[in-house]
Amino acid sequence: MIDLNTYGWNDKLNRLKQESACRALPHGRISIVHRSCYEVVSENGLFQCELTGNMMYGKSDHELPCTGDWIIFQPFDENKGIIVDMLPRERTLYRKKSGTVSDRQAIASYVDKAFIVQSLDDNFNVRRVERFMVQILEENIDSVLVLNKADIGFNKQEIEEQIQHIARQIPVFFTSIHQPQTILRLRESISEGETVVFVGSSGVGKSSLVNALCEKPVLLTSEISLSTGKGRHTSTRREMVLMDGSGVLIDTPGVREFGLVMDNPDSLAEVLDISDYATSCRFNDCQHIDEPGCAVLEAVNSGSLDHKVYDSYLKLRREAQYFSASEHEKRKKDKSFSKLVDNIKKRKGNF
Repeated sequence: MIDLNTYGWNDKLNRLKQESACRALPHGRISIVHRSCYEVVSENGLFQCELTGNMMYGKSDHELPCTGDWIIFQPFDENKGIIVDMLPRERTLYRKKSGTVSDRQAIASYVDKAFIVQSLDDNFNVRRVERFMVQILEENIDSVLVLNKADIGFNKQEIEEQIQHIARQIPVFFTSIHQPQTILRLRESISEGETVVFVGSSGVGKSSLVNALCEKPVLLTSEISLSTGKGRHTSTRREMVLMDGSGVLIDTPGVREFGLVMDNPDSLAEVLDISDYATSCRFNDCQHIDEPGCAVLEAVNSGSLDHKVYDSYLKLRREAQYFSASEHEKRKKDKSFSKLVDNIKKRKGNF
C-alpha cells in the first residue's frame, strides 16, 4: 500500500474528488506521460493508464493530463486502467508551445517550488533565468535559482553581480554533485509532501541533481562529452520521483526555448525588481518607454537600474503582451465558432 500523502494528497484534493461523479473509483497522480499512455501512482501501486475517448477528443492539448496531475481511474486487468476524470489543476507551470502563436503546453501541475537550474559554465545565462522566473511566479509557484557545477572554476563575484536583482527576489543555491554539503543544503529546502519541478537547458545537470538529492540513481544521466566538456542531454520526458522522507521531484527535458504565456504583463515590473522605481513615475499607466517623468528611465540613465535588466523587461513585456492579445483573439474566435455551431443545431431542431 502506497501512502499518497507523501505524494501531496491532502484534504482539499479529497474534497475536490467528492465533487466528481466518479468519486467511488480510485485516484492517483500522473508520474510519467508517454506518447499514448500515462503512468499513475496510486494506493495500490503503479498503473499504466489510457484516456477515455471523451477526454482524449474533448480537451485541448494543454488540458490533457500532465505530470503531477491528480486523476481518477477505472482499473482493469493487472496494473492497467482507464483515466475517467481529472481533478481541477492548481499551480500549473506552462510555456508557449513551440511553433505556435498562442497555444500553451502544460509542463507540470500541483507544483510548490520550481528549481531553475543553471550551470556555472558557458551555459550560464541570466536572461534565461529571468524568463523562467517570470513564468514560474506568474503561476504562484515559488522559484529557487540553483547554480550547478560549482566545483568548476568560475568568478563568483561576477556571477553574484549579474544575479543581484534576482537574489533579492528568490533564494539562490550554489551546488555540485561532487560537494555533498551543497546537496544537503538544497535537500533541506524541500519539505515532506512538497512538489519541486526542475527546469533549465540541456546539459545543466538536472537529472544528476535529482539523483544526488535522492541519494540513489533514479534517473538516467549521460557522461560528460569529451568534445564539448558538457553533459549530454538525457531526459526525454517529464518524470516524477519520490525522495525518501521528503518531497516529490519532477525532472523535465532541457528546453532551448521557453516562451511566456502570461495573462498579466504588468507583473513583470515587480518580478524584475523595477516596481519600486515604477511607483515614482509621473503617470500611473507609464509604459517606461519614452514617457516624461518616467522614474524607471531615470534609474537606467543614472545607472541605478542595470540597462540589461531594463532591456530584458522590455523584451519580455512585448512577448507577454503579444501572447495575451493573441490568446484573447483566439478565445474570441472560439466563442464565435461555438455560437455558430449552437445556432446551426437550433435551426436543425426546428425542422
